[in-house]
Amino acid sequence: MNQKKAVVLVSGGLDSATILAIAKTQEFECYALSFDYGQRHRAELDAARVVAETMQAQEHRIIQIGLDAFGGSALTDPNIAVPTTQNDGIPVTYVPARNTVFLALALGWAEVLQASDIFIGINAVDYSGYPDCRPEFIKAFQTMANLATKSAIEGQPIEIHTPLIALSKAEIIEFGTKLGVDYSLTVSCYSADEFGQACGSCDSCRFRQEGFKQAGIADPTRYR
Repeated sequence: MNQKKAVVLVSGGLDSATILAIAKTQEFECYALSFDYGQRHRAELDAARVVAETMQAQEHRIIQIGLDAFGGSALTDPNIAVPTTQNDGIPVTYVPARNTVFLALALGWAEVLQASDIFIGINAVDYSGYPDCRPEFIKAFQTMANLATKSAIEGQPIEIHTPLIALSKAEIIEFGTKLGVDYSLTVSCYSADEFGQACGSCDSCRFRQEGFKQAGIADPTRYR
């Protein structure tokens, strides 16, 4: 019997490495998908390649979509500084429509692969206030996906898996460590240098540092 297939969004960060491990433990044949969307650095894409290879994804593709053509985010516009202090509201590191676009492309590949499952590592606890990391967004997208695809109309609906959505960063790290995830391979920093060394002061670094601290696990991150 053919192994069930899943498209797994792999950014190169801590959360996506964990969901790839989760999908594999659920015996999915994993197809890793990453995006070169005009982000500030390519270190996370380099990390995504290493993570996908190390964790033996069936295939890994990097798709260019160029969200920097619009800008509007500190991650895609060099004129907007990455904040080093936490503020209320939706932060400037939010990338307009990013997860909507990512999931739409994952949906397309899933149809071609005849895969019924998509995994994404969004998190509604430590999610920095991003509106496209909420359970309501995932529910709405899944409804749309099953209205818009040939596979769903013909009886093979798509399921969007968000196994980390209700976990804290510490819980994610504890869970991933039990699954054998090597977090030293991952890059989470918004301002990482060309060698993948983290700044230690952006939102993503702070969430990561606090997560390892609360989990009581040594932080393997390489900081500048």
